[in-house]
Amino acid sequence: MKAAFLNKIDRSWTLFLDRDGVINHETEGDYVTNWSEFHFYDGVKDAMTFFATIFNRIILVTNQRGVSKGLMDEADLKEIHLNMLGALESHGGRIDRIYYCTDLDDISHNRKPNPGMGLQAKKDFPEIDFNKAIMIGNTMGDMQFGKNIGTYTIFISSNRPAPVMPNSLVDAVYPTLISVAKDIRLHTTQR
Repeated sequence: MKAAFLNKIDRSWTLFLDRDGVINHETEGDYVTNWSEFHFYDGVKDAMTFFATIFNRIILVTNQRGVSKGLMDEADLKEIHLNMLGALESHGGRIDRIYYCTDLDDISHNRKPNPGMGLQAKKDFPEIDFNKAIMIGNTMGDMQFGKNIGTYTIFISSNRPAPVMPNSLVDAVYPTLISVAKDIRLHTTQR
């Protein structure tokens, strides 16, 4: 299902992204605990380079309970993110801020699908308008997070079955991040 709202995107829009399963390969039932386990999906660097030209803000929001489970520490997580940012930036992409939640408890305000990380981004970047924002993720929790803060939602079916559509939590489904970028490019160049 393609997204008609993509033709509205301009430099005032914000992109929220999940990490595992969207930007990098997710290890099913396990965690990416160090940089050597982090592998970008094909096309992600190109997608992020394009997104840097079209979105005002690009925000990463990721649940990382592996830290609280003792599978890694916060320094490991920060090293992964530093290396990821370096790889994206050297390719012309960017992420303006990374928000992560290491809490184990699902009721944590900051743990997706709860809105805490999105609200923190809005506090840090007051120009963010949730009505002009997209959340891209690969779980229904990501989709619920997007709806909880009032964004459009795109489900990436990279490693999980796509939800049955229509779905009140999902505005569009794409197989990969690069396929989203190609469709946005198509919509924005046809204006």
